[in-house]
Amino acid sequence: MDPILQLTDNGLYCPAGDFYVDPWLPVDRAVITHAHADHAYPGSRAYLTARPGETLLRARVGGEAKIQALDYGEPVSLNGLRVSLHPAGHILGSAQVRIESGGEVWVVSGDYKLEPDPTCAAFEPVACDTFVTESTFGLPIYRWPPEAEVFADIQAWWTANQEAGKASMLFAYSLGKAQRVLAGLAGAAPIYTHGAVENFCRLYREAGIALAPTTHATSAPAATDWSRALILAPPSANGTPWMRRFGPISTGFVSGWMRIRGARRRRSLDRGFVLSDHADWPGLMSAIRLSGATRVWVTHGYRAPVAQWLKQQGLDAVAIETHFENEQDETGAEPAEAEP
Repeated sequence: MDPILQLTDNGLYCPAGDFYVDPWLPVDRAVITHAHADHAYPGSRAYLTARPGETLLRARVGGEAKIQALDYGEPVSLNGLRVSLHPAGHILGSAQVRIESGGEVWVVSGDYKLEPDPTCAAFEPVACDTFVTESTFGLPIYRWPPEAEVFADIQAWWTANQEAGKASMLFAYSLGKAQRVLAGLAGAAPIYTHGAVENFCRLYREAGIALAPTTHATSAPAATDWSRALILAPPSANGTPWMRRFGPISTGFVSGWMRIRGARRRRSLDRGFVLSDHADWPGLMSAIRLSGATRVWVTHGYRAPVAQWLKQQGLDAVAIETHFENEQDETGAEPAEAEP
């Protein structure tokens, strides 16, 4: 029997169903795991996505795009194949794609994490024969601290900066990470945002996700005391003229990459906070084990080391190519982000 999916120049393709999962270029039908720029490419004729992420996908690919949205677990037939979407726990609306044909099941995980997150539906294991997993943080050194500790550290850094008379500039990816930070800082104030962050915060709030109150930084009064403020901005804002308005600042970055010594220094940051919307090494291994899959395709990140480890555990594992190797700072992909 031919495999349900095959790797092509446009990414993962299902010949029997005639659709792509997270294609790299425009196609006739795209099944999208989530609305990050490295998974949702504009220009396709039709899209299928999970309902909670529909507005995010529309913001990404354009308001006139033809988008079909499914509830989690709701099946649809694509050329006779049964396809359904299941929570991935990555960002709002993120999904794993379950494809069933002739009694065989494949699951494309997209990006995922197993830790609970109030801004999106929790990851749900989906039993399958073949599991296509990401490996963004696929090395044993990547192990995340408890989320509560990270938010306590952010609060302590912010307080220390206030006492020193400095604004706190916290860089976080504009879609997903920034909203997770705001959910973790509920009740804190004052918090200001770069326009790219604020645009997605609005969509999250419209979806019913509770976030700490924010003010678009360019809308703040001229007399604003920035030394009291936490300012959330995408990493692409670091070092730009936009930052000058805030006076003396201390800079921090929220990312899984902060787990590596030297990552903060290379980015000329004052602080790094380890918080990721991707699974760490234990999370990856748990998700693969919970899938029950005997065959694993490894993509997006440390593909070769993960595939080699899985082979040593007795699984049929292979590293497959992708156009994107690491967690993306997706700020450069959104026209809205030119507006601070």
